[in-house]
Amino acid sequence: MEPPDQSVVENLLEHLRAAAGLLDTAALRQDVLRVCDRLTHPTRIAVFGPFNYGKSTLLNALLGERALPIDLIPTTGAAIAVRYGTELKTRIQLSNGTEIQETGTEVLKRFAILDDNRRMRDDVAAVEVFCPHPFLQTGVELLDLPGTNDREAQDALVRDQLLTADLVVQVLDGRKLMTLGERENLRDWLLDRGIETVVFVVNFLNLMEPDDQQQVSRRMRFVAESFRSKLPAGISNLYRVDALPALRARLKGDIAAAQTAGLSAFETALQAIAHFHQEQPLQTRLPRLLAIAPLVQQALRRQIEAITTAINTQSSTSQTLSQKAQIKQKAQKLIKQGFSNSLSALRDWLALPNLLNQYQLGATTALQQFEFKDWEATVLKPDWTAQKRAVMEWIYKACDFFEQPRPADLWVAFPEEPEVILPNSKSDSDAPKQKADVAPVAIATGLGWVLGGPIGAAVFGGASYLINQTNQTDASQPQANQSASVEDYTAQIHQLYENAAKDYLSRFSSLALTALQQYEATANSVIEMAIAPESPPAPPDSHQRHQLSLLQATLDNLNQTLLLLTP
Repeated sequence: MEPPDQSVVENLLEHLRAAAGLLDTAALRQDVLRVCDRLTHPTRIAVFGPFNYGKSTLLNALLGERALPIDLIPTTGAAIAVRYGTELKTRIQLSNGTEIQETGTEVLKRFAILDDNRRMRDDVAAVEVFCPHPFLQTGVELLDLPGTNDREAQDALVRDQLLTADLVVQVLDGRKLMTLGERENLRDWLLDRGIETVVFVVNFLNLMEPDDQQQVSRRMRFVAESFRSKLPAGISNLYRVDALPALRARLKGDIAAAQTAGLSAFETALQAIAHFHQEQPLQTRLPRLLAIAPLVQQALRRQIEAITTAINTQSSTSQTLSQKAQIKQKAQKLIKQGFSNSLSALRDWLALPNLLNQYQLGATTALQQFEFKDWEATVLKPDWTAQKRAVMEWIYKACDFFEQPRPADLWVAFPEEPEVILPNSKSDSDAPKQKADVAPVAIATGLGWVLGGPIGAAVFGGASYLINQTNQTDASQPQANQSASVEDYTAQIHQLYENAAKDYLSRFSSLALTALQQYEATANSVIEMAIAPESPPAPPDSHQRHQLSLLQATLDNLNQTLLLLTP
Protein backbone atom coordinates (compact mmCIF):
# COMPACT_ATOMS: atom_id res chain seq x y z
CA MET A 1 0.00 0.00 0.00
CA GLU A 2 1.33 3.44 -0.93
CA PRO A 3 2.08 5.78 1.97
CA PRO A 4 -0.58 8.49 2.49
CA ASP A 5 -0.02 11.98 1.22
CA GLN A 6 1.71 14.10 3.89
CA SER A 7 -0.67 17.03 3.37
CA VAL A 8 -3.72 14.82 3.95
CA VAL A 9 -2.25 13.54 7.20
CA GLU A 10 -1.50 17.10 8.28
CA ASN A 11 -5.13 18.05 7.53
CA LEU A 12 -6.30 15.10 9.62
CA LEU A 13 -4.13 16.26 12.50
CA GLU A 14 -5.51 19.79 12.20
CA HIS A 15 -9.13 18.63 12.14
CA LEU A 16 -8.64 16.23 15.07
CA ARG A 17 -7.04 18.96 17.18
CA ALA A 18 -9.90 21.32 16.29
CA ALA A 19 -12.42 18.66 17.22
CA ALA A 20 -10.65 18.02 20.53
CA GLY A 21 -11.24 21.63 21.50
CA LEU A 22 -14.98 21.14 21.02
CA LEU A 23 -15.40 17.77 22.74
CA ASP A 24 -17.30 17.71 26.03
CA THR A 25 -15.64 14.44 27.12
CA ALA A 26 -12.35 15.21 28.89
CA ALA A 27 -10.92 11.68 28.59
CA LEU A 28 -11.44 11.49 24.82
CA ARG A 29 -10.11 15.02 24.38
CA GLN A 30 -6.88 14.11 26.19
CA ASP A 31 -6.49 10.89 24.17
CA VAL A 32 -6.86 12.79 20.89
CA LEU A 33 -4.27 15.38 21.87
CA ARG A 34 -1.81 12.69 23.04
CA VAL A 35 -2.08 10.80 19.75
CA CYS A 36 -1.76 13.97 17.68
CA ASP A 37 1.24 15.28 19.63
CA ARG A 38 3.20 12.04 19.21
CA LEU A 39 3.51 12.54 15.43
CA THR A 40 6.16 15.21 15.97
CA HIS A 41 8.04 13.59 18.90
CA PRO A 42 10.94 11.12 19.08
CA THR A 43 10.33 7.40 18.78
CA ARG A 44 8.98 6.13 22.09
CA ILE A 45 9.15 2.53 23.30
CA ALA A 46 6.90 1.80 26.29
CA VAL A 47 7.39 -1.22 28.56
CA PHE A 48 4.34 -2.37 30.50
CA GLY A 49 2.95 -5.32 32.40
CA PRO A 50 1.79 -6.27 35.90
CA PHE A 51 3.84 -5.52 39.01
CA ASN A 52 6.92 -7.63 39.67
CA TYR A 53 7.25 -8.85 36.09
CA GLY A 54 10.78 -7.39 35.72
CA LYS A 55 10.06 -4.35 33.53
CA SER A 56 12.60 -2.07 35.18
CA THR A 57 15.16 -4.88 35.26
CA LEU A 58 14.70 -5.41 31.51
CA LEU A 59 15.24 -1.71 30.82
CA ASN A 60 18.32 -1.63 33.03
CA ALA A 61 19.69 -4.57 31.04
CA LEU A 62 19.13 -2.64 27.79
CA LEU A 63 20.84 0.45 29.26
CA GLY A 64 23.70 -1.58 30.73
CA GLU A 65 23.44 -0.05 34.22
CA ARG A 66 21.14 0.16 37.24
CA ALA A 67 19.52 3.37 36.10
CA LEU A 68 15.99 2.51 37.28
CA PRO A 69 15.13 1.39 40.83
CA ILE A 70 14.62 -2.37 41.14
CA ASP A 71 13.89 -4.46 44.22
CA LEU A 72 12.21 -7.65 45.32
CA ILE A 73 8.97 -5.78 45.86
CA PRO A 74 7.02 -3.65 43.33
CA THR A 75 8.47 -0.15 43.26
CA THR A 76 7.83 1.90 40.15
CA GLY A 77 5.11 4.41 40.97
CA ALA A 78 5.35 6.86 38.07
CA ALA A 79 5.90 6.87 34.32
CA ILE A 80 9.66 7.29 33.92
CA ALA A 81 10.83 8.59 30.52
CA VAL A 82 14.44 7.61 29.74
CA ARG A 83 16.08 9.95 27.18
CA TYR A 84 19.58 10.59 25.91
CA GLY A 85 21.96 12.70 27.95
CA THR A 86 25.71 13.08 28.18
CA GLU A 87 25.63 11.85 31.78
CA LEU A 88 23.29 9.88 33.99
CA LYS A 89 20.98 12.33 35.75
CA THR A 90 17.35 12.75 36.79
CA ARG A 91 14.85 15.59 36.44
CA ILE A 92 11.62 15.67 38.49
CA GLN A 93 8.83 18.13 37.76
CA LEU A 94 6.28 18.62 40.53
CA SER A 95 2.70 19.66 39.96
CA ASN A 96 3.32 23.02 41.66
CA GLY A 97 5.95 23.92 39.03
CA THR A 98 9.02 23.00 41.08
CA GLU A 99 11.84 21.29 39.16
CA ILE A 100 14.39 19.01 40.81
CA GLN A 101 17.59 17.93 39.00
CA GLU A 102 20.22 15.61 40.43
CA THR A 103 23.10 13.60 39.08
CA GLY A 104 22.42 9.87 39.07
CA THR A 105 19.06 8.30 39.82
CA GLU A 106 18.96 8.05 43.62
CA VAL A 107 16.32 10.78 43.66
CA LEU A 108 13.91 8.33 42.01
CA LYS A 109 13.61 6.53 45.34
CA ARG A 110 12.01 9.66 46.78
CA PHE A 111 9.70 10.62 43.95
CA ALA A 112 9.11 7.67 41.59
CA ILE A 113 8.41 4.69 43.81
CA LEU A 114 5.24 3.66 45.63
CA ASP A 115 4.63 4.74 49.22
CA ASP A 116 3.98 2.37 52.12
CA ASN A 117 0.35 2.06 51.01
CA ARG A 118 1.44 1.12 47.46
CA ARG A 119 0.17 4.40 46.05
CA MET A 120 1.73 6.83 43.59
CA ARG A 121 2.66 10.32 44.70
CA ASP A 122 0.06 12.81 43.52
CA ASP A 123 2.44 15.80 43.46
CA VAL A 124 4.71 14.47 40.68
CA ALA A 125 3.93 15.77 37.17
CA ALA A 126 6.82 14.21 35.18
CA VAL A 127 9.90 12.05 35.76
CA GLU A 128 12.82 11.98 33.30
CA VAL A 129 16.09 10.06 33.37
CA PHE A 130 18.92 11.06 31.02
CA CYS A 131 21.39 8.33 30.06
CA PRO A 132 24.43 8.31 27.71
CA HIS A 133 23.40 5.22 25.73
CA PRO A 134 23.95 5.02 21.96
CA PHE A 135 20.48 3.64 21.28
CA LEU A 136 18.91 6.66 22.96
CA GLN A 137 21.17 8.96 21.00
CA THR A 138 19.50 7.82 17.76
CA GLY A 139 16.30 9.63 18.79
CA VAL A 140 14.68 6.91 20.86
CA GLU A 141 13.21 7.25 24.33
CA LEU A 142 12.17 4.45 26.66
CA LEU A 143 9.17 4.61 28.97
CA ASP A 144 9.07 2.59 32.19
CA LEU A 145 5.44 2.33 33.30
CA PRO A 146 4.00 1.40 36.73
CA GLY A 147 2.75 -2.12 37.16
CA THR A 148 -0.84 -2.85 36.25
CA ASN A 149 -3.57 -4.81 38.06
CA ASP A 150 -2.86 -3.19 41.42
CA ARG A 151 -4.47 0.25 41.68
CA GLU A 152 -7.07 1.90 39.47
CA ALA A 153 -5.09 5.15 39.32
CA GLN A 154 -1.98 3.32 38.14
CA ASP A 155 -3.94 1.42 35.50
CA ALA A 156 -5.40 4.70 34.22
CA LEU A 157 -1.92 6.23 33.98
CA VAL A 158 -0.58 3.23 32.05
CA ARG A 159 -3.57 3.20 29.72
CA ASP A 160 -3.07 6.89 28.88
CA GLN A 161 0.66 6.57 28.33
CA LEU A 162 0.30 3.61 25.96
CA LEU A 163 -1.32 5.92 23.42
CA THR A 164 1.92 7.92 23.23
CA ALA A 165 4.09 4.87 22.44
CA ASP A 166 5.26 3.97 18.94
CA LEU A 167 6.19 0.47 20.11
CA VAL A 168 4.70 -1.36 23.11
CA VAL A 169 6.75 -4.02 24.85
CA GLN A 170 4.43 -6.22 26.89
CA VAL A 171 6.39 -8.17 29.50
CA LEU A 172 4.94 -11.59 30.41
CA ASP A 173 5.78 -13.98 33.22
CA GLY A 174 6.50 -17.44 31.78
CA ARG A 175 5.36 -19.04 35.03
CA LYS A 176 1.78 -17.67 34.65
CA LEU A 177 1.45 -17.05 30.99
CA MET A 178 -1.20 -14.59 29.68
CA THR A 179 -3.59 -14.24 32.58
CA LEU A 180 -7.17 -13.15 32.01
CA GLY A 181 -6.28 -9.59 33.02
CA GLU A 182 -3.44 -9.52 30.48
CA ARG A 183 -5.70 -10.78 27.71
CA GLU A 184 -8.28 -8.10 28.58
CA ASN A 185 -5.61 -5.38 28.56
CA LEU A 186 -4.35 -6.65 25.22
CA ARG A 187 -7.83 -6.23 23.77
CA ASP A 188 -9.08 -3.09 25.57
CA TRP A 189 -5.87 -1.09 25.96
CA LEU A 190 -4.12 -1.98 22.71
CA LEU A 191 -6.17 -3.58 19.93
CA ASP A 192 -9.36 -1.54 20.40
CA ARG A 193 -7.35 1.69 20.40
CA GLY A 194 -5.40 0.97 17.19
CA ILE A 195 -2.13 0.07 18.95
CA GLU A 196 -0.78 -2.77 16.80
CA THR A 197 2.98 -2.28 17.07
CA VAL A 198 3.44 -4.71 19.97
CA VAL A 199 6.31 -7.01 20.99
CA PHE A 200 5.93 -9.69 23.68
CA VAL A 201 8.86 -10.45 26.00
CA VAL A 202 8.67 -13.56 28.19
CA ASN A 203 10.64 -13.34 31.45
CA PHE A 204 11.59 -15.91 34.12
CA LEU A 205 11.86 -18.93 31.81
CA ASN A 206 15.30 -19.54 33.34
CA LEU A 207 13.55 -20.40 36.61
CA MET A 208 11.60 -23.25 35.01
CA GLU A 209 12.48 -26.84 34.18
CA PRO A 210 13.49 -27.51 30.54
CA ASP A 211 10.33 -29.50 29.77
CA ASP A 212 8.17 -26.69 31.17
CA GLN A 213 10.13 -24.14 29.14
CA GLN A 214 9.34 -26.00 25.93
CA GLN A 215 5.64 -26.16 26.78
CA VAL A 216 5.53 -22.43 27.56
CA SER A 217 7.41 -21.65 24.34
CA ARG A 218 4.77 -23.49 22.32
CA ARG A 219 1.97 -21.63 24.04
CA MET A 220 3.74 -18.32 23.52
CA ARG A 221 4.12 -18.93 19.81
CA PHE A 222 0.37 -19.42 19.62
CA VAL A 223 -0.23 -16.10 21.45
CA ALA A 224 2.22 -14.26 19.20
CA GLU A 225 0.74 -15.68 16.02
CA SER A 226 -2.81 -14.80 17.07
CA PHE A 227 -1.82 -11.15 17.57
CA ARG A 228 -0.98 -9.65 14.18
CA SER A 229 1.59 -7.03 15.12
CA LYS A 230 2.45 -4.45 12.48
CA LEU A 231 6.25 -4.64 12.49
CA PRO A 232 8.94 -4.39 9.80
CA ALA A 233 9.38 -7.45 7.62
CA GLY A 234 11.43 -10.20 9.24
CA ILE A 235 10.94 -8.92 12.79
CA SER A 236 9.26 -11.26 15.27
CA ASN A 237 6.84 -10.07 17.90
CA LEU A 238 7.95 -12.67 20.49
CA TYR A 239 11.23 -12.81 22.48
CA ARG A 240 12.53 -14.62 25.50
CA VAL A 241 14.66 -12.45 27.78
CA ASP A 242 15.73 -13.56 31.24
CA ALA A 243 15.91 -10.02 32.56
CA LEU A 244 17.96 -10.44 35.73
CA PRO A 245 20.65 -12.75 34.18
CA ALA A 246 20.79 -10.36 31.22
CA LEU A 247 21.38 -7.37 33.54
CA ARG A 248 24.12 -9.21 35.41
CA ALA A 249 25.78 -10.21 32.15
CA ARG A 250 25.65 -6.65 30.81
CA LEU A 251 27.09 -5.22 34.06
CA LYS A 252 29.96 -7.70 33.82
CA GLY A 253 30.46 -7.08 30.11
CA ASP A 254 29.81 -10.78 29.42
CA ILE A 255 28.53 -10.69 25.83
CA ALA A 256 28.03 -14.45 25.60
CA ALA A 257 25.94 -14.57 28.76
CA ALA A 258 23.83 -11.62 27.56
CA GLN A 259 23.20 -13.46 24.33
CA THR A 260 22.24 -16.63 26.18
CA ALA A 261 19.79 -14.63 28.27
CA GLY A 262 18.12 -13.45 25.03
CA LEU A 263 19.08 -9.79 25.37
CA SER A 264 21.05 -9.48 22.13
CA ALA A 265 18.24 -10.72 19.87
CA PHE A 266 15.79 -8.41 21.60
CA GLU A 267 18.11 -5.39 21.25
CA THR A 268 18.57 -6.06 17.56
CA ALA A 269 14.82 -6.19 17.02
CA LEU A 270 14.31 -2.90 18.88
CA GLN A 271 16.96 -1.17 16.82
CA ALA A 272 15.38 -2.41 13.58
CA ILE A 273 11.91 -1.32 14.61
CA ALA A 274 13.16 2.11 15.73
CA HIS A 275 15.04 2.60 12.46
CA PHE A 276 11.99 1.65 10.42
CA HIS A 277 9.82 4.01 12.40
CA GLN A 278 12.21 6.93 12.02
CA GLU A 279 12.26 6.44 8.25
CA GLN A 280 8.48 5.95 7.94
CA PRO A 281 6.84 7.43 11.07
CA LEU A 282 3.35 7.54 9.53
CA GLN A 283 3.34 3.79 9.02
CA THR A 284 3.15 3.31 12.81
CA ARG A 285 1.48 6.52 13.94
CA LEU A 286 -1.27 6.95 11.35
CA PRO A 287 -3.20 3.83 12.52
CA ARG A 288 -3.58 5.47 15.94
CA LEU A 289 -5.17 8.50 14.30
CA LEU A 290 -7.46 6.34 12.18
CA ALA A 291 -8.48 4.32 15.25
CA ILE A 292 -9.41 7.33 17.36
CA ALA A 293 -11.06 9.34 14.56
CA PRO A 294 -14.35 7.30 14.61
CA LEU A 295 -14.66 7.95 18.34
CA VAL A 296 -14.32 11.67 17.65
CA GLN A 297 -16.94 11.45 14.88
CA GLN A 298 -19.40 9.74 17.23
CA ALA A 299 -18.80 12.32 19.96
CA LEU A 300 -19.33 15.22 17.54
CA ARG A 301 -22.56 13.69 16.21
CA ARG A 302 -23.83 13.17 19.75
CA GLN A 303 -23.14 16.81 20.68
CA ILE A 304 -24.76 18.06 17.46
CA GLU A 305 -27.83 15.98 18.17
CA ALA A 306 -28.02 17.25 21.76
CA ILE A 307 -27.82 20.93 20.76
CA THR A 308 -30.29 20.44 17.89
CA THR A 309 -32.74 18.77 20.25
CA ALA A 310 -32.33 21.60 22.76
CA ILE A 311 -33.04 24.24 20.12
CA ASN A 312 -36.11 22.39 18.83
CA THR A 313 -37.35 21.84 22.37
CA GLN A 314 -37.03 25.51 23.27
CA SER A 315 -39.00 26.58 20.22
CA SER A 316 -41.94 24.33 21.11
CA THR A 317 -41.87 24.67 24.88
CA SER A 318 -43.97 27.86 25.00
CA GLN A 319 -46.98 26.09 23.52
CA THR A 320 -46.45 23.12 25.80
CA LEU A 321 -46.31 25.34 28.89
CA SER A 322 -49.56 27.06 27.92
CA GLN A 323 -51.26 23.70 27.46
CA LYS A 324 -49.95 22.52 30.81
CA ALA A 325 -51.34 25.61 32.56
CA GLN A 326 -54.78 25.02 31.05
CA ILE A 327 -54.72 21.39 32.08
CA LYS A 328 -53.78 22.35 35.64
CA GLN A 329 -56.59 24.89 35.84
CA LYS A 330 -59.15 22.35 34.63
CA ALA A 331 -57.83 19.75 37.04
CA GLN A 332 -57.99 22.22 39.91
CA LYS A 333 -61.62 23.04 39.10
CA LEU A 334 -62.62 19.38 38.95
CA ILE A 335 -60.81 18.57 42.19
CA LYS A 336 -62.38 21.51 44.02
CA GLN A 337 -65.84 20.47 42.89
CA GLY A 338 -65.29 16.83 43.80
CA PHE A 339 -63.84 17.72 47.20
CA SER A 340 -66.74 20.07 47.95
CA ASN A 341 -69.32 17.42 47.03
CA SER A 342 -67.59 14.76 49.14
CA LEU A 343 -67.42 17.18 52.10
CA SER A 344 -71.14 17.84 51.87
CA ALA A 345 -71.87 14.12 51.73
CA LEU A 346 -69.71 13.46 54.78
CA ARG A 347 -71.30 16.30 56.78
CA ASP A 348 -74.74 14.93 55.98
CA TRP A 349 -73.65 11.50 57.14
CA LEU A 350 -72.25 12.96 60.39
CA ALA A 351 -75.38 14.98 61.16
CA LEU A 352 -76.77 13.62 64.44
CA PRO A 353 -80.32 12.89 63.16
CA ASN A 354 -78.85 10.84 60.31
CA LEU A 355 -76.45 9.00 62.60
CA LEU A 356 -79.27 8.21 65.05
CA ASN A 357 -81.56 7.05 62.28
CA GLN A 358 -78.90 4.74 60.87
CA TYR A 359 -76.96 3.53 63.89
CA GLN A 360 -78.84 4.11 67.21
CA LEU A 361 -80.84 0.88 67.09
CA GLY A 362 -77.78 -1.22 66.33
CA ALA A 363 -75.73 0.50 69.02
CA THR A 364 -78.53 0.01 71.59
CA THR A 365 -78.84 -3.67 70.79
CA ALA A 366 -75.06 -4.12 70.91
CA LEU A 367 -74.95 -2.49 74.37
CA GLN A 368 -77.70 -4.74 75.67
CA GLN A 369 -75.93 -7.83 74.34
CA PHE A 370 -72.49 -6.71 75.58
CA GLU A 371 -71.19 -6.64 71.96
CA PHE A 372 -70.64 -2.91 71.56
CA LYS A 373 -66.93 -3.13 70.71
CA ASP A 374 -67.64 -5.66 67.97
CA TRP A 375 -70.42 -3.47 66.59
CA GLU A 376 -68.14 -0.44 66.62
CA ALA A 377 -65.29 -2.31 64.88
CA THR A 378 -67.46 -4.03 62.23
CA VAL A 379 -70.13 -1.40 61.53
CA LEU A 380 -69.35 2.18 62.54
CA LYS A 381 -65.60 2.29 61.98
CA PRO A 382 -65.67 0.68 58.50
CA ASP A 383 -68.49 3.03 57.46
CA TRP A 384 -66.50 6.01 58.78
CA THR A 385 -63.38 4.84 56.92
CA ALA A 386 -65.31 4.56 53.66
CA GLN A 387 -66.91 7.97 54.12
CA LYS A 388 -63.68 9.82 54.94
CA ARG A 389 -61.83 7.95 52.18
CA ALA A 390 -64.15 9.53 49.63
CA VAL A 391 -63.01 12.95 50.91
CA MET A 392 -59.29 12.19 51.21
CA GLU A 393 -59.02 10.68 47.73
CA TRP A 394 -59.61 14.11 46.22
CA ILE A 395 -56.70 15.47 48.25
CA TYR A 396 -54.54 12.55 47.14
CA LYS A 397 -55.35 13.41 43.54
CA ALA A 398 -54.52 17.07 44.13
CA CYS A 399 -51.18 16.24 45.77
CA ASP A 400 -50.19 13.81 43.03
CA PHE A 401 -51.21 16.13 40.22
CA PHE A 402 -49.70 19.30 41.66
CA GLU A 403 -46.69 17.42 43.06
CA GLN A 404 -47.35 18.49 46.64
CA PRO A 405 -46.70 16.49 49.82
CA ARG A 406 -49.78 14.81 51.23
CA PRO A 407 -51.21 16.29 54.48
CA ALA A 408 -52.01 14.09 57.46
CA ASP A 409 -55.08 11.94 56.92
CA LEU A 410 -58.46 12.83 58.44
CA TRP A 411 -58.45 11.17 61.86
CA VAL A 412 -60.90 10.98 64.80
CA ALA A 413 -60.48 9.46 68.25
CA PHE A 414 -63.67 7.47 68.81
CA PRO A 415 -65.52 8.10 72.14
CA GLU A 416 -65.15 5.57 74.92
CA GLU A 417 -67.66 2.74 75.07
CA PRO A 418 -70.75 3.59 77.22
CA GLU A 419 -70.92 1.73 80.55
CA VAL A 420 -74.38 1.02 81.97
CA ILE A 421 -74.93 -0.22 85.55
CA LEU A 422 -78.53 -1.38 85.97
CA PRO A 423 -80.77 -0.60 89.03
CA ASN A 424 -81.99 -3.47 91.24
CA SER A 425 -85.32 -5.00 90.31
CA LYS A 426 -88.06 -5.85 92.90
CA SER A 427 -87.76 -9.42 91.77
CA ASP A 428 -84.24 -9.58 93.17
CA SER A 429 -85.34 -11.44 96.32
CA ASP A 430 -81.77 -11.78 97.58
CA ALA A 431 -81.27 -8.01 97.80
CA PRO A 432 -81.99 -6.49 101.23
CA LYS A 433 -85.19 -4.49 101.31
CA GLN A 434 -83.55 -1.38 102.67
CA LYS A 435 -81.34 -1.20 99.50
CA ALA A 436 -84.05 -2.00 96.98
CA ASP A 437 -85.24 1.57 96.90
CA VAL A 438 -81.88 3.04 95.77
CA ALA A 439 -79.62 1.56 93.06
CA PRO A 440 -76.76 3.11 91.02
CA VAL A 441 -76.68 3.36 87.25
CA ALA A 442 -73.39 4.58 85.75
CA ILE A 443 -73.07 5.65 82.17
CA ALA A 444 -69.94 6.96 80.46
CA THR A 445 -68.84 10.54 80.84
CA GLY A 446 -71.01 13.34 79.50
CA LEU A 447 -74.34 11.58 78.91
CA GLY A 448 -76.08 14.92 79.17
CA TRP A 449 -79.57 13.60 79.77
CA VAL A 450 -81.97 13.49 82.80
CA LEU A 451 -84.40 10.64 83.16
CA GLY A 452 -87.92 11.58 84.31
CA GLY A 453 -90.70 9.56 85.90
CA PRO A 454 -90.05 7.07 88.65
CA ILE A 455 -86.28 7.00 87.96
CA GLY A 456 -84.22 10.15 88.45
CA ALA A 457 -80.54 10.81 87.43
CA ALA A 458 -77.98 13.24 88.80
CA VAL A 459 -75.52 14.15 85.98
CA PHE A 460 -71.87 15.02 86.63
CA GLY A 461 -68.92 14.82 84.25
CA GLY A 462 -67.17 11.52 84.79
CA ALA A 463 -69.35 10.61 87.80
CA SER A 464 -71.85 7.80 88.37
CA TYR A 465 -75.58 8.37 88.11
CA LEU A 466 -78.03 7.47 90.96
CA ILE A 467 -81.49 6.31 90.05
CA ASN A 468 -84.19 6.33 92.77
CA GLN A 469 -86.89 3.67 92.58
CA THR A 470 -90.03 5.37 93.98
CA ASN A 471 -92.46 2.57 93.29
CA GLN A 472 -93.09 0.98 96.76
CA THR A 473 -94.73 -2.25 95.61
CA ASP A 474 -94.20 -5.30 97.76
CA ALA A 475 -95.23 -8.91 97.89
CA SER A 476 -98.63 -8.03 99.43
CA GLN A 477 -99.68 -6.04 96.31
CA PRO A 478 -101.81 -7.65 93.66
CA GLN A 479 -100.15 -9.72 90.93
CA ALA A 480 -101.24 -7.29 88.17
CA ASN A 481 -99.48 -4.40 89.88
CA GLN A 482 -96.32 -6.48 90.23
CA SER A 483 -96.38 -7.32 86.50
CA ALA A 484 -96.79 -3.66 85.62
CA SER A 485 -93.85 -2.84 87.82
CA VAL A 486 -91.65 -5.35 85.96
CA GLU A 487 -92.72 -3.94 82.60
CA ASP A 488 -91.92 -0.41 83.75
CA TYR A 489 -88.54 -1.56 84.97
CA THR A 490 -87.77 -3.26 81.62
CA ALA A 491 -88.84 -0.16 79.67
CA GLN A 492 -86.66 2.00 81.86
CA ILE A 493 -83.65 -0.26 81.32
CA HIS A 494 -84.16 -0.17 77.55
CA GLN A 495 -84.37 3.61 77.74
CA LEU A 496 -81.04 3.69 79.57
CA TYR A 497 -79.34 1.73 76.76
CA GLU A 498 -81.02 3.77 74.07
CA ASN A 499 -79.97 7.06 75.63
CA ALA A 500 -76.43 5.77 76.15
CA ALA A 501 -76.22 4.90 72.43
CA LYS A 502 -77.61 8.31 71.53
CA ASP A 503 -75.06 10.08 73.69
CA TYR A 504 -72.20 8.05 72.14
CA LEU A 505 -73.30 8.93 68.60
CA SER A 506 -73.73 12.57 69.61
CA ARG A 507 -70.19 12.78 70.88
CA PHE A 508 -68.85 10.95 67.79
CA SER A 509 -70.70 13.43 65.54
CA SER A 510 -69.24 16.39 67.40
CA LEU A 511 -65.67 15.05 67.36
CA ALA A 512 -65.79 14.04 63.69
CA LEU A 513 -67.27 17.34 62.50
CA THR A 514 -64.56 19.27 64.38
CA ALA A 515 -61.83 17.09 62.85
CA LEU A 516 -63.40 17.50 59.41
CA GLN A 517 -63.38 21.29 59.75
CA GLN A 518 -59.66 21.26 60.58
CA TYR A 519 -58.89 18.85 57.74
CA GLU A 520 -60.84 21.01 55.30
CA ALA A 521 -58.67 24.04 56.08
CA THR A 522 -55.49 22.07 55.45
CA ALA A 523 -56.84 20.38 52.33
CA ASN A 524 -58.00 23.66 50.79
CA SER A 525 -54.47 25.04 51.03
CA VAL A 526 -53.38 22.19 48.76
CA ILE A 527 -56.22 22.52 46.28
CA GLU A 528 -56.09 26.32 46.20
CA MET A 529 -52.37 26.42 45.57
CA ALA A 530 -51.45 29.13 43.13
CA ILE A 531 -50.79 27.79 39.68
CA ALA A 532 -47.85 30.01 38.86
CA PRO A 533 -47.49 30.75 35.16
CA GLU A 534 -44.31 29.06 33.95
CA SER A 535 -42.03 31.42 32.11
CA PRO A 536 -41.20 30.20 28.64
CA PRO A 537 -37.52 29.51 28.09
CA ALA A 538 -35.42 32.06 26.33
CA PRO A 539 -35.16 31.53 22.59
CA PRO A 540 -32.01 29.75 21.37
CA ASP A 541 -29.16 32.21 21.81
CA SER A 542 -26.50 33.00 19.26
CA HIS A 543 -23.94 30.96 21.22
CA GLN A 544 -25.93 27.76 20.77
CA ARG A 545 -26.37 28.35 17.06
CA HIS A 546 -22.73 29.25 16.63
CA GLN A 547 -21.68 26.13 18.56
CA LEU A 548 -23.90 23.98 16.38
CA SER A 549 -22.48 25.49 13.21
CA LEU A 550 -18.91 25.00 14.44
CA LEU A 551 -19.48 21.36 15.41
CA GLN A 552 -21.10 20.55 12.06
CA ALA A 553 -18.29 22.22 10.07
CA THR A 554 -15.64 20.37 12.08
CA LEU A 555 -17.40 17.05 11.56
CA ASP A 556 -17.75 17.68 7.81
CA ASN A 557 -14.04 18.51 7.47
CA LEU A 558 -13.07 15.41 9.43
CA ASN A 559 -15.35 13.19 7.33
CA GLN A 560 -13.92 14.50 4.05
CA THR A 561 -10.32 14.02 5.19
CA LEU A 562 -10.95 10.48 6.38
CA LEU A 563 -12.48 9.62 2.99
CA LEU A 564 -9.17 10.56 1.36
CA LEU A 565 -7.31 8.18 3.68
CA THR A 566 -9.70 5.26 3.19
CA PRO A 567 -8.18 2.67 0.84
